[in-house]
Amino acid sequence: MFRSRSKDEKAPAAQAPVTEDSPKTRDPQAPKGRPTPKRAMAQSQRRSVLNTPMTRKEAAKRQREERRANLEKQRQAMASGDERYLPPRDKGPVRKFARDFVDSRFCVAEFFLPMAVIILVLSMIRIGSLQNIALLLWLVVIVLIVLDSVVTGFRLKKLLKERFPDEPKKGAVAYALMRTLQMRRLRLPKPQVKRGERP
Repeated sequence: MFRSRSKDEKAPAAQAPVTEDSPKTRDPQAPKGRPTPKRAMAQSQRRSVLNTPMTRKEAAKRQREERRANLEKQRQAMASGDERYLPPRDKGPVRKFARDFVDSRFCVAEFFLPMAVIILVLSMIRIGSLQNIALLLWLVVIVLIVLDSVVTGFRLKKLLKERFPDEPKKGAVAYALMRTLQMRRLRLPKPQVKRGERP
């Protein structure tokens, strides 16, 4: 009743010839497993395949050109303040506010370089009184820079907490204080506000 089929009965089914005349037909309603690409996408893929460099030399040349174009965009962004192409350390509303805050006021630290040159010249003159004045000036300049930096840091930190309560503010105060050490005309990105103007 429940006996297995004999080997002779299984053989014809197993030996049924597979010919090319009987291809597997797919149901026209069955999904093909991938979406049909849009014409524009198909053409762009075709173009990218055609434009793919064939040699390592061409690939290196293309990379150099792309890097040069990116650097040029960054340079222009530094001059115009365009957020899209700024380097990561200058991006974001917090960093922009920190820059504007520094650029809108006079800072003692930005006059450090010219004052340092004057003090150096005074200290090189072989007159005892002038050398004493130069030493005293060094001390006064350093104390003024430290005090101004502390006041600037506290004020900026307070304003950042008020204006950007949910934004990450890590490193913004140090970023602003480093900017104060540069002369206004040499700062990058270029200042976008005038002195005395509120950021």
